[in-house]
Amino acid sequence: MMATIKEIQDEIILEFNDFDDWLDRYQLLIDLGGEQEPLPAEYKTDNNLIEGCQSRVWLQADFVDGKVFFRAESDALIVKGIVSLLIKVYSGRTPDEILDNEPYFVEAIGLKEHLSPTRSNGLLAMIKQMKLYALAFKAKN
Repeated sequence: MMATIKEIQDEIILEFNDFDDWLDRYQLLIDLGGEQEPLPAEYKTDNNLIEGCQSRVWLQADFVDGKVFFRAESDALIVKGIVSLLIKVYSGRTPDEILDNEPYFVEAIGLKEHLSPTRSNGLLAMIKQMKLYALAFKAKN
């Protein structure tokens, strides 16, 4: 059985809590971003670009069998890492699960306070976009 969104967030928090030093946490984010599959070129459209991000972030959402699947890419490594965490939490979930679960791991691992204001805005924009997709798919269904 798939772990719940809460369980996945708690796992992420544990993983980041292994590192006291923020430089190590940044490195973990960069590594996570590096492991992510590149987004196929046909999805790198203006339509998929998230507004409000300092770096370019493309987010592709597909609705399959009642679940939302996200894929994304960014031209900034740290942002790619952050996106990969959001995908880990929200991809493969129903619209209701996405809408009912806030990404509390963001604050718990200290991302909020350690990101520059523009990166923080970008992070919020990504979360908002994922929830908007969930809302749209829910309405269509």
